[in-house]
Amino acid sequence: MHHDLVIHEEEAARIDRILAGFLAESGSTEALLIDRGGQLLASGGKGSSFDTVSIGALAAGAFSSTSAIASLLGETEFSVLFHQGTRESIHVSTVDDQTILLAIFGEKTTVGMVRLFAKEASRAIQAVLEAGRARPRRVGALSAPLRMDEVRSVIGEASV
Repeated sequence: MHHDLVIHEEEAARIDRILAGFLAESGSTEALLIDRGGQLLASGGKGSSFDTVSIGALAAGAFSSTSAIASLLGETEFSVLFHQGTRESIHVSTVDDQTILLAIFGEKTTVGMVRLFAKEASRAIQAVLEAGRARPRRVGALSAPLRMDEVRSVIGEASV
């Protein structure tokens, strides 16, 4: 099921605060909120040199591919994935049917701490996203797609 996910400025600020709290509590170095396609929606952390766009896309792909394994075991999906490295580890968990929370953490914290606080952060983010989805969609001139003559005027071509 695909939905257009719109995060308004006020919701984005709330999500940023949730991610900041999650990072402080869990000891994680990076937190990414991504959609199921791997698109980065929000992030928090120390601004490391990680390629968060690629990590988000690959993590979403890995998360998606495990649904086939879950299905073979009679599960609808696995809600948490964990990849442990020698220096860095990744915890990936569902927020809702459209979004995933990804945490990158080092040896200064434990997967248990990350998992505990990821669950809390996911619930809080889910509440923010649900409130945003419940908002009435904007209607009117600014919410309508541009007409072809408007597109041409924006890019500098003469109207036909």
